[in-house]
Amino acid sequence: MNRAILYSLPLVLLAPASPVLAETPAFDRPGISFSTTTIPLGSFFFEQGLPDFQRSSDGGTKTTFYSVGTNLRIGLGEAVELQVGTALFNHQKMETSGVSESMNGRGDSSLAVKVALPSSSRTFSWAVLGSVAFATGEDPFTAGKPQYDLGTTLNFNVNDRYSTAFYVNVTRFERENTYTLSPSLSFAVTDTVGAYVEAGASYTAQGSDSAVAGGGITWMATPVVQLDVSVDFGLNAKSPDVQGGFGISVFIE
Repeated sequence: MNRAILYSLPLVLLAPASPVLAETPAFDRPGISFSTTTIPLGSFFFEQGLPDFQRSSDGGTKTTFYSVGTNLRIGLGEAVELQVGTALFNHQKMETSGVSESMNGRGDSSLAVKVALPSSSRTFSWAVLGSVAFATGEDPFTAGKPQYDLGTTLNFNVNDRYSTAFYVNVTRFERENTYTLSPSLSFAVTDTVGAYVEAGASYTAQGSDSAVAGGGITWMATPVVQLDVSVDFGLNAKSPDVQGGFGISVFIE
């Protein structure tokens, strides 16, 4: 996984459709993709990692990365929302030949606009999310330059219990494009507990390819508060060994 994707993970950890109560729009965490719903005008979503994490191995060096990433979603209209993201605290530990080094610092910040696109079908919904990340973080938790993302999620409701989604995203960093694809299946366990399974793959023209698979669980602790846990495992040598996190999301009308 390239450096730009590594440091943007806490800001774009976005979820397949979750089985939440009817009056609460879907949250964007956890998971690789984002939901196809937007939030009402004047309302807010607060989505917080507690933390998100990633562990990887490369040439005898083991790196463990934790991030307390925050994403604030603001309803701007019937189908449009603004998102502001940052990670005020990151922790990274690197171990090589029994010697370890730890670093702390804040991460980059981002602005994004999400638009729910029109659909005449009751079982199909889709949305686009465009974002720019700014190099406001501290070393080594900054990409150093702006990064641009444009993604879309297509969601199909199979029935009242199951839904599938397909996510596509392109990341532009310096002169390199990274393409990410992710299919997922979400299902309701109970009225307040949901689960999903997903896979994800990222590709670059230079051949830096990574692939992961895993899933997660969400629980609506109240009608407006969701708790989540998720984990994905790397499927090849260029992928992180494991990544995921714990989080809380709150709907504020």
